Amino acid sequence: QVQLVESGGGLVQPGGSLRLSCAASGNIFSIYAMGWYRQAPGKQRELVAAITRGGITNYADSVKGRFTISRGDARNTVYLQMNSLKPEDTAVYYCNADLRTEYHQSNYWGQGTQVTVSS
Repeated sequence: QVQLVESGGGLVQPGGSLRLSCAASGNIFSIYAMGWYRQAPGKQRELVAAITRGGITNYADSVKGRFTISRGDARNTVYLQMNSLKPEDTAVYYCNADLRTEYHQSNYWGQGTQVTVSS
């Protein structure tokens, strides 16, 4: 069984910073890509940033230059450094992993962590 556990959300003032962490555990053979999505109230879930096994990154235009995605040394962890936060960044942030277990390849989601940017 695969689990993705996120941490690091919270309340921050505009212009502030937060760092999200996500750790994947379980019977994992290989992780092809990990990423962060977010969903604000009344809106669809959207990609924020992703990183492949080869280290290629992809960012939403709205966060380029402010957010940085990176992987831990163990390669089963992913981080999202969020700087210069804006109120419009307020959302539930979800970790996602495209990975292979012993039986199949699939997408897995974390439970989500709330990020609120407000003064």
